[in-house]
Formats: sequence, C-alpha cells, structure tokens
Amino acid sequence: MSSALDDAVPSRKEGWITLAEAGPRPRPRALSRAERDELSEPEKDAYDLERRVWHANIGPLKTPQMTAIHEDLWDLIDSNLQDGDKVKGSAAIDAYPGLGKTTAALAFARDYHRREVALHGKYTADGHEHLPVCRIGLGANTTIKGLNQAILEFYGHPGAAGRYSSTTTSQLASQALDCILSCRSRLVVVDDVHFLDMRSRDGLEVSNHLKWLANEFPVTFLFVGVSLRDRGLMSEGMTTKDQAIAQTARRWTRLTLSPFTLSGDIERENWRNLLLGIEKNLVLSDLQPGILADELSNYLFARTTGHIGSLMTLINRGAQRAVRRGEENLTKALLDSVKIDDAAEQARQPLQAAIDSGRLTSQPRALRKPTAAGQAPA
Repeated sequence: MSSALDDAVPSRKEGWITLAEAGPRPRPRALSRAERDELSEPEKDAYDLERRVWHANIGPLKTPQMTAIHEDLWDLIDSNLQDGDKVKGSAAIDAYPGLGKTTAALAFARDYHRREVALHGKYTADGHEHLPVCRIGLGANTTIKGLNQAILEFYGHPGAAGRYSSTTTSQLASQALDCILSCRSRLVVVDDVHFLDMRSRDGLEVSNHLKWLANEFPVTFLFVGVSLRDRGLMSEGMTTKDQAIAQTARRWTRLTLSPFTLSGDIERENWRNLLLGIEKNLVLSDLQPGILADELSNYLFARTTGHIGSLMTLINRGAQRAVRRGEENLTKALLDSVKIDDAAEQARQPLQAAIDSGRLTSQPRALRKPTAAGQAPA
C-alpha cells in the first residue's frame, strides 16, 4: 500500500502541496481476531500493511502545548499585515529534542496554507502558483549561498542547481525574493536553525543574512531549532556586554514546548487525555479499553519522561510488534521488549523508582483507588 504521501518531501513545493492539502488518512477497519483469521493470506498481508502505515502516522495530536504555540503563531502572523516598508516580527520555536517542535511548526504551516488558499485561490492574479508557505531546512556548514539555494530549490527554480557558476549570492537572493513575491508566499519556515554555529564566520554571516531577509522580504519567518538562545542565535553571537544592541532578540518572539509533567492534577489530566487520544487511534484486535490511560499510564510516563516524541515512538514500535507477533494488544511485557531513544532509557530508572515508592503518580486524584481509610492518596 503506497500513496503520494510516502515520498512527499516538505522542502520541495510539490511535496509540501501534497502534505498540506492531503485529506484525512483512511483509518483501517477494526477487525476482531476472528474476522482477521477469516482473511486469506494476501488479505491479511494487505490489512497488516494498512495498519503499519496507520500506526506510523498517528497525529499530530492537539496537545495543550501545541494548542498554545499555535495560538501565539496566529497572533503573530495575523498581526504581520504591515505595509511592505515595515519590518515584520519573526517567531522561533526553541525547545529540546523530542517535544514536537517540527510537528507543531508544520501543523501550523499546513493550517495556514489551507486558510490562505481558501481565501485567495490556488493561483495568483498573475497566474502563478499560490504557495502561501515556503519550508526549508538548514544543514551543517550552511552558507549564505546554500541558504538562498535552499529557498530556490523549494520553488523548483533553475538557479538552485548551481549550474550558473557566475551567479552571485546577491543575485540568488534576488531570485529567491522573486519566487516569494510571484507565489505570494507569506510564511517561511526554517527548520534546524541550531545547525548555525555562531562561533564560525559562516554561521554569523548566515545569521546576518536571515536578519536581512526578514527585513527585505514581506513574509513572516518561523525558525525552529534546539537551544537557540543558548547557542547565541538570539543574541547574534555577541558578548554579554553587547547583547543589548542585538536586533534578533527584539524581533524574534521565542516560543517553547515543555514535556508533560505530573506536578498537579491539571498536568495529570493532560497526560491522561493524551493517552486516551492515542488509544483511540490504535487498530489492534485485542486492545483493552483504558489500557494506556489506566493500566499503563505510570509505566508510559516512566519510559518516556513525558516527552511526546519518545512516547509516539514507543507506541508506534509497540503496535508494529503487536501486529507482527499476533498479540494484537499493548502490554507492559511487550513494550518492555521495545527499544526507544537512549535519553528516555537513561532517565527511566529514577522516575520508575519515584512511582514505585508512591512519591509520584500519573493518575488524577479523582481516579485513584481509595486507601484502607477510604481516602485517595495525596
């Protein structure tokens, strides 16, 4: 089973359009074990493949963290309607790995793309493709020329291939601006900004070029990366004494995502709602209702430290193994056999010890079992 989404790459306009305009993925049929056993071998293989693809693409789930980020981004982009001679503010999603930065950014960009196409159509007044969003990713040792080429590659511009060796950096930037203006792009998403090394000449030059692009292009920039403030992106690599004159810190609105915690009942409810949302998306014949939110809640928090990236990886791989083994359910024993990222595995033991000792629980107070004295534990 394949679809156009399999090879859709968001750093190319064709891939981005495919991802942004795709309808809801068809959910596989929920078959009982007996119904699955009645299928022929080719039918079973096709059904299991359908579920593998489905489980690998659960989400994005509207967590409180993502909802808050999107609300801030809508405020920013809807207020960035200044005339072309005025500088527009930019946003930066700055958070640790595994918290859903790129997922949140692309989900917002997709919603924005759909809104703008619905308002203004698929073509501009001049007959060009209407591409409300341009999405690029930075790599290690990115140069100004490489940055401009990445923008041109998104639009499929011939200048991106570097076939014209005499093309200057300023000419590439001019071509990139022409693409943005022609396609009426108004949001540029720049992922993996943390690859910029502010201690190197190239890093500083690209940072300054991004600032120039934000000044000259009539777009909102959305930057995404890890530890951008700590890496000096916000201060433009300046020393502490000179940071007060850094324009970036004044023009970039820094947004962040936090892991799920168990610090209070609201936080525990958020964790439970996330697990319930995931459970609704699982297509396993013997899945027990409440298995994630009730029986495995503490276990899943300890395994993943509340990081949604680690959690979704564990659920996806666990579902794949449950289908492959014919277990058709998620259990602690099965999930214990699944490996996930090293950071989650390293942090697992302290959390598990706190849960085992009763010092930590993922269950909201109203759902906890009463003690012998008839009171729910604190």
